[in-house]
Amino acid sequence: MQDVDSVMERSGRTPSRLFALGGRISAGEFLAIAALVFTGLAVLWFAFTAADLVRPLFLPSPEKVLSRLAELWGTGQLLADMGISIYRISLGFLISTAVALPIGVIIGCYRAWEAAIEPFVDFIRYMPVVAFVPLTILWTGTGDVQKLLIIFIGTFFQQVLLVMDNVKSVPRDFINLGRTLEMPEWRILQRIVVPSASPAIWDSLRISLGWAWTWLVVAELVAATSGLGYRITTAQRFFQTDLIFGYLLILGILGLTTDQAMKYAGRRLFRYLSVR
Repeated sequence: MQDVDSVMERSGRTPSRLFALGGRISAGEFLAIAALVFTGLAVLWFAFTAADLVRPLFLPSPEKVLSRLAELWGTGQLLADMGISIYRISLGFLISTAVALPIGVIIGCYRAWEAAIEPFVDFIRYMPVVAFVPLTILWTGTGDVQKLLIIFIGTFFQQVLLVMDNVKSVPRDFINLGRTLEMPEWRILQRIVVPSASPAIWDSLRISLGWAWTWLVVAELVAATSGLGYRITTAQRFFQTDLIFGYLLILGILGLTTDQAMKYAGRRLFRYLSVR
């Protein structure tokens, strides 16, 4: 049988390697394309503001935004706001993950535990996290505990269900193989189920980290005296859109950095999968 690629090439229908279905590109090409997109957006932003197509109140110029960020960096305020937000997101996400992982694995493996826990998790999951903000303020005040609780509520229930589905996706043949080898149930769980589901679980944690950032900012927008979200709220009161845009850029950079860090760590941890 002739090779499919050879047939496609002779017929003149070979797609570009960059846009081939399921095709691969090098790390350098990936970075170049991503940089090109960000550069294009920056040029458009500069062009719109330089041509006065939008009032500065609604869209401040890149120079003004960067100048304000440089000023805040010089005073130490930007670094302090970044530090407290990173602390809150790190601790809140770790607490949520530490609790969600074992529960998700258990209900993914045992139907009885799934019947006992999964409906309740689904019940809470559909409640808007924003509605819990006033309650958490009543319960814990406006300190860091309240922020951590909002992050927990916003990510924990989603993580449990994601981990459950990841565990359920482990092929049944793997479990049957363990039983054929007369391994005890806890050993099958430890040596077969969890390792097999780990790559998918890692991807689920990476996705839920984005939600954690969202809920942190929501908590800081509503009830806080520090942090990136708090500064955005303060800037809104005085129509400081350059400050708002600047802090939004910082949030985007922090989110992108943590996401790519987890993506890189996943490649290193599960390199046997040849993660792209």
